[in-house]
Amino acid sequence: MRLTTEEKIELELKEQGTVNPAFRGKDSDEQPQLTLDIAEPHTEALEETADKGVDLVYSLNDRPPWYLCILLGFQHYILAFGGIIAIPLILAEPLCIQDNNVAKSQLISTIFFVSGLSTIMQTTIGTRLPILQGGTFSFITPTLAILALPKWQCPAPQKAAVLSMHLQNGTSHMQMENSDEVWMSRMREIQGAILVSSLLQIVLGFSGLVGLVLKFIGPLAIAPTINLIGLSLFIEAGKKSGGHWGIAALTVCLILLFSQYLSKVDVPMIAYMDKKWKVFQYPLFKLFSALFGMCGAWLVCFLLTVFDVLPSKSDEYGFSARTDINLNAVTNSPWFHVPYPGQWGMPTVSVSSVLGMMAGVLASTMESIGDYYACARLSGAPPPPTHAINRGIAVEGIGCILAALWGTGNGTTSYSQNIAALGITKVGSRLVLQTTGILMIVLGIFGKFGAVFITIPDPVIGGMFLVMFGMIAAVGISNLQYVDLNSSRNLLILGFSTFSGLVLPTWFHSNPGIIDTGIKELDQVIVVLFTTHMFIGGFFGFILDNTIPGTDKERGIKSWQDKVQQGSKNTCDQSCYDIPFCNAVLKRLRCFQYLPFLPSYKTTQQGTSK
Repeated sequence: MRLTTEEKIELELKEQGTVNPAFRGKDSDEQPQLTLDIAEPHTEALEETADKGVDLVYSLNDRPPWYLCILLGFQHYILAFGGIIAIPLILAEPLCIQDNNVAKSQLISTIFFVSGLSTIMQTTIGTRLPILQGGTFSFITPTLAILALPKWQCPAPQKAAVLSMHLQNGTSHMQMENSDEVWMSRMREIQGAILVSSLLQIVLGFSGLVGLVLKFIGPLAIAPTINLIGLSLFIEAGKKSGGHWGIAALTVCLILLFSQYLSKVDVPMIAYMDKKWKVFQYPLFKLFSALFGMCGAWLVCFLLTVFDVLPSKSDEYGFSARTDINLNAVTNSPWFHVPYPGQWGMPTVSVSSVLGMMAGVLASTMESIGDYYACARLSGAPPPPTHAINRGIAVEGIGCILAALWGTGNGTTSYSQNIAALGITKVGSRLVLQTTGILMIVLGIFGKFGAVFITIPDPVIGGMFLVMFGMIAAVGISNLQYVDLNSSRNLLILGFSTFSGLVLPTWFHSNPGIIDTGIKELDQVIVVLFTTHMFIGGFFGFILDNTIPGTDKERGIKSWQDKVQQGSKNTCDQSCYDIPFCNAVLKRLRCFQYLPFLPSYKTTQQGTSK
């Protein structure tokens, strides 16, 4: 179906005498091939993709046919699936819902639902770029630090066992309420922290302070921050993988097979068009490597379970690789569950939690700004103006507030892997991403859909974590490509900030209760901040990079900003960033010219520059 549209475009171009080489076959009758030699969908590869100047089938403002919107929209959903599903699975244990399958399925449904809402908001009134919003790992580290406080430790196993026995016998409704209160009270604490800390993101966006902050934040502050997000999660990956290292290794091998070794292998696919069957090539392995790897290992676990190869006793090694452990989650989950604000109760706010979460907010903000420029290059749009960046960050903050109100246990941020997919599909239309948002909302309401993913064995999830968290750490290191690594100054800053981000949190965890200022709230603030790896690394990187003398070239500031802001082939003008249905009003009233998040703000800037 998709190729029919492309053939029409090729025909129109032929009539004009300008046929794009991307659509031309070896001869005039040959099926157009939509294959690009483009890097894998990760942040560092994004730049290589964008540099090639992708020739788009549909650019930012175009409206593809409805069926193409649904197909490509679902593809974006699948690409973001691994990153989004990982978050509630990581939070299950610290939230004390490791064995509460109903709560886990509701959490999965909620995070997909809110991700869909945030995606629609970002593509409609935010940057208006085709960018998907989903859960962020930047919030995981401070969340784990908050839940590691003594008052949020999970109840003793004996108490949990008694509760579980009562629940299974159905003898006490009060016991069920107590069991829910155990994890809901922890969720409300995280909700409150995200709710208040996200106001910082909104202030940065609506006030236009993002540009000011960026002047002082360079690669040497960003690299240790993002790097430590991945490194700090190695314990979570080890716990999951340790259930059966063979299955975890199989998952890793399958993901590597599809994403690297078979990345340039295009799979022949058949489509019925123009009353005849046609064969075309499609980069199937490149697009769905994580999904194929996880599903392949999941299938192996299913077969091993069916043939009773895996142990059937919970205290034996390898039991967690069975696929029948959590089947009751699917049967007990409702067909439909509509997430709503305050479903876990009223959020609670504490100073220590809010300050700890602000580190995640800042890291997420810096990461998103780079994504905006990359997305603009791949969708045929000009580099985003100041008002679009400001509005995008503010809307991302609003998305985090929605996530806090609904109770996902996380915030939202832009997804780099979906941005890179724009170069593969050659479709940069925002309508496709708006369709993805709708799909995420619909599937989030379908309760049993979220429950199915709880049956994924822990070792399979652990294998996915090994690749995913390693990639996050590598993305942080990739920011150093702009820095002079022959400079002892830069090596000192990088080494000290990264090492401190590992040492201090480990020491505080191994010496609980050592901080005693006499003020309980202050003690909690210190513990949360100094057990948040990314805060320590980013803080030292930021302070040292801005206080130790060094040239902009040595620090990598100039080359980093030039790379981020470089343009590409533009298929639309700056009007693509305008807020729909508001232009007439914004241009008529002069007061709107002074608001840095509105399109009318650019008029003031142009006048000033003259």
